[in-house]
Amino acid sequence: MKRQKYGINPMLIPKMDEVDHMKGKEFDEFVLTLFENTGYRVELTPRNQGYGADLILYEDKLKFAVQAKRYKNPVGVKAVEEVLRGMKYHKTNKAMVITNSTFTISAYELARSKSVVLWDRKKLIKLMRRATRKVYY
Repeated sequence: MKRQKYGINPMLIPKMDEVDHMKGKEFDEFVLTLFENTGYRVELTPRNQGYGADLILYEDKLKFAVQAKRYKNPVGVKAVEEVLRGMKYHKTNKAMVITNSTFTISAYELARSKSVVLWDRKKLIKLMRRATRKVYY
């Protein structure tokens, strides 16, 4: 299946209510496209073979394992634990969880103790704005 490209055209970037209804794989591909549009090099891990990472993100000399979570409820510690496994498997030096939602206090505490970067809904919206270079949200 060919990956949908959202492009930099703000008319092609979905609004947050559309993002909130994406399927998991669609959200992964959407986040990948946002990072690509902001200048990062990004790879989608093979489905069911990511071992805790949906994407591998490259920024300068850093390599991130990224877990993308499209959730209705706050994201908990399980996502942080998964991305830590992905970090180890993919031999990255950083880990990140990005969501359209928020995180639980426990997720923040574990992430802080393991130096995992957490991007919540507000940071996702900022990324969407940077990717489109316009404020539509």
